[in-house]
Amino acid sequence: ADHSFSPRWRPPFVSALAPEDRCHLNGIAMVDGRPKYVTALGETNTPGGWRANKAKGGVLMDIESNEILLRGLSMPHSPRWYQGKLWVLESGEGSLAAVDIERRTWQTVAQVPGFTRGIDFVGPLAFIGLSQVRESAVFSGIPLVQRLRERTCGVWVVNIETGKTVGFLRFEAGVQ
Repeated sequence: ADHSFSPRWRPPFVSALAPEDRCHLNGIAMVDGRPKYVTALGETNTPGGWRANKAKGGVLMDIESNEILLRGLSMPHSPRWYQGKLWVLESGEGSLAAVDIERRTWQTVAQVPGFTRGIDFVGPLAFIGLSQVRESAVFSGIPLVQRLRERTCGVWVVNIETGKTVGFLRFEAGVQ
């Protein structure tokens, strides 16, 4: 074998498994203990192909049907099924969104001051991890970099019912 894992699934637009970062598949949501939804930064089949449209090339897929449910996401990350609803981070926007699967739309619930990476929920609260991205070739041209001159690293706590920030833990040192 050419890899240290047992492949179970790959997006239908990716022709072969190879260490080439073709679509940057980066998140999975479990529903009833089974993998159901994934996010990718692009629906491309070339090495690093997703980088050309990182601002709006992201997708959310249903892995059982192989359908792309959402297109036009900005670097989607960390899909999660919570309280009967699908949630996704748009890292390129620095936001949390609720997904309407039937209508194939998403609604921004909250914007936060950093590149969103990782989420968990307790009651009506979302705990969102933030990275302090710098302007670079990888992150240039994304809405978050254009919206905020300074980005934060830490954990933001957002009420998913109101979209309001109720607290945060900002990392001040040692994260560069």
